Parts: sequence; C-alpha cells; structure tokens
Amino acid sequence: MHHYEHFWLDPKFWVAVSFVLFFVLAGRKMWSALTGMLDARAAAVRTELAEASRLREEAEAMRKRAEADRAAAAREAAEMIARARAEAERVAAATAAEAEAAAARRERMAMDRIAAAEASALAEVRAVAAEVATAAARTVIAERLTPEADAAMVDRAVADLPRVLRAA
Repeated sequence: MHHYEHFWLDPKFWVAVSFVLFFVLAGRKMWSALTGMLDARAAAVRTELAEASRLREEAEAMRKRAEADRAAAAREAAEMIARARAEAERVAAATAAEAEAAAARRERMAMDRIAAAEASALAEVRAVAAEVATAAARTVIAERLTPEADAAMVDRAVADLPRVLRAA
C-alpha cells in the first residue's frame, strides 16, 4: 500500500472530489429541471382549477336561468290551461246540440256508405268470381277439348239456340 506525503496528491482524494463535484453540478441541474416540471404542473393545475371554477359559475348561472324559465313556463302553462278550460266549457255548451244533429247526419251517411260499400264489394266479388271461373274454364277447356269435341259442342249450341232465344 502506498502512502502519499500530502492527501491532495492521493488519486483517491481527487476521485472523491470529482465525485462530489459531479453530484453537486448534476444535482443542481436535476433539481432545477425537477422544480421546473413541478412548477409547470402546478401552473397547469391552477389553470384547470380556474377553468373549473369558471365553468361551475357558468353552470350555476345557467341553472338559475333555467329555473327562472321553468317557473315562468309553469305560470304561463297554468294560465293557458285555465283559458283552455274556460274555452272548452264554452265550446262544449255551444256545440252540444250541433253535435247531436251532426251525429244523426253522420249515422245516415255512414249507413249509406256501408250500403254502397256492400254493393261495391258484392260487385267486386262477382267480377273476381267471373274472372276466376273464366280462367278455370279456359284451363279446363285447353286441357280437355279436342278439335272433334269442339266441333260437336258448337253443333249442340247452334241446335239449342232457338230454344234459348225463345226462353229469354
């Protein structure tokens, strides 16, 4: 082991001094960076708190306006209801007799419409039945009638023609 005459000549001393200086300088840099970040975060939090406070005040003002508007609307609605009731009573009293007469007229008109609808429906059913019968007859005739049977049928119809015309 080597002993130096003076402690500043010992390399371990200078390593220790440089180690302390490094940590003092690096610590100061890191401390300033750390405090800068914390200050920026604190400023951001203060800004957010101010914005939240402003928004809360705006919301409170909007709530108060909404409550006032709701109260005014409720008063107006109550007035409208009272006016509407009075008008309804007046109209009900004025139209009671007219309603009875109108009901009788409507009943007659409804009966007429029902009769017309029945007649129309009956005519439609007859027309549809005739169409269906015609289509069915066409199909049956097309499937079963041969030229020879067709000629025989025409001959019979012509022979029955004088009898049918006398009956009509």
